[in-house]
Amino acid sequence: MPVVDFKTNVKIPNVEEYVKDLSKLSAPLVGYAEDYICVSVLHGQPMSFKGTFDPAFLLSITLIGSTPDNNSKLSAAYFEHFKKTLGIDDDRGYITFIDPEKSNVGFKGMTVEQVLAALATK
Repeated sequence: MPVVDFKTNVKIPNVEEYVKDLSKLSAPLVGYAEDYICVSVLHGQPMSFKGTFDPAFLLSITLIGSTPDNNSKLSAAYFEHFKKTLGIDDDRGYITFIDPEKSNVGFKGMTVEQVLAALATK
């Protein structure tokens, strides 16, 4: 159920392709198959960082059970990716890691906690 929510002031020429690439990058990083990952990209957004409109980003990663060590690895990988693909310097963005309880995430008309419990009984 990982959610990767990316916002940037950079205009991305082929945003659909960028979303697909970000999803492929994210799957091994967050440890889930792409079947369970949701990636959202808003580009060309008015965004000021450090008082300027130079390339910048905000990234929110929602991931049940993430750890501080994992968050550090994710941070390094995503900052490197945004520098390489969009030219955004590592001092021009923030990543927020969100670790909700399984009972606070819905999927298939149930909570993730209920989905996992149902799978365990099969």
